[in-house]
Amino acid sequence: CSLRVRVARAARRSTIRAASDAPWADRVKLGDSDLMVSKCCLGTMTWGEQNTQAEGVEQLFLGCDELGLNFIDTAEMYPVPTKAETQGATDKTVAEWLRRRGKRDDIVLASKVSGYSDRINWLRKSGEGSRVNREQIIESVDASLKRLGTDYIDLLQIHWPDRYVPLFGEDAYDPTKEREDTVSFLEQLQAFKELVDAGKIRHLGVSNETPWGVAQFSALAEADPSLPKIVSIQNSYSMLVRSDFESGLMETCAPRNANVGLLAYSPLAGGILTGKYAAGAGADVEKARLNLFVGFMDRYKKSIAQEAVAEYIKVAAKHSMTPTELALSWCHSRPWVASTIIGATTVEQLKENIESFAIEFTDEMNDDVNAVYRRYRDPSKTS
Repeated sequence: CSLRVRVARAARRSTIRAASDAPWADRVKLGDSDLMVSKCCLGTMTWGEQNTQAEGVEQLFLGCDELGLNFIDTAEMYPVPTKAETQGATDKTVAEWLRRRGKRDDIVLASKVSGYSDRINWLRKSGEGSRVNREQIIESVDASLKRLGTDYIDLLQIHWPDRYVPLFGEDAYDPTKEREDTVSFLEQLQAFKELVDAGKIRHLGVSNETPWGVAQFSALAEADPSLPKIVSIQNSYSMLVRSDFESGLMETCAPRNANVGLLAYSPLAGGILTGKYAAGAGADVEKARLNLFVGFMDRYKKSIAQEAVAEYIKVAAKHSMTPTELALSWCHSRPWVASTIIGATTVEQLKENIESFAIEFTDEMNDDVNAVYRRYRDPSKTS
């Protein structure tokens, strides 16, 4: 980055407050739950694939024990890309950290049960593909608890729905892909109720969900208060991916309606918003995620997203910020984002990501970002 950006970053770092009083460590109530989570959540999906267990443990000690985060997000299928040989390695990394620190009750631990997949057939003992039915939900949670070395999960999320929905870059609902064997919303909530009653999970969330799904889960819990209410939604949200949430889910999830907190994942759009994939960036990106795993998040590379990123890089430079700082401070400043999930493969990346939360996002910055957005509206869906 330029000398001006480096100087500005050094000045910001010199004013950063103690971890307990830092913006990234601010606590917010998650939906209707009693969970108080840090505004920055530590993502884990590279641990066991791009990162070793030792590196993951180091990140946990830095993010939580040194910098004051209390919110960790994992999943039964991690690390990614998911495969039988490495599945569960991420959870075991979290377990090792919890064992070494010797304290669990100050951490909000989130995990996920996998949604429908006929391809992912190594999660269940039966060898079946993953589903969100009672039998598989119970088996999933029991296995996760064992790997994590804990007796409860604070927030259990449905990683993606059991029913058909457009996922991971698919830009429109296709009725021909609907399935008759979809597990009902009620069966899912009843299974999660069993786990809440057994003390194995505290609260329920969804991920990669739609307004219809949030509304259905919420309506069932409202009609029968004995059923668990969803308190969070973990969806992709960034300067490149905005309209899916802002056009429909924002109203559905608003505090006066379903009161479901947004956990924004991929705020750097798979890393493309860092600028490291930009032409002439000069960075060594051979081992970066979008190049390391062929086909992974191709929607960000095979679209006009790169044009949008080039414009956001200009906005960052105008305000003496790195592209990473612009993207993360923008996400953090959105009032409807309960917590932003960040991840890194190096400690230096992690520090830059977390410290981005200390930047005051001004009206001028917001205007400049929106000017680009009006020209490139969700560009990853446009070739």
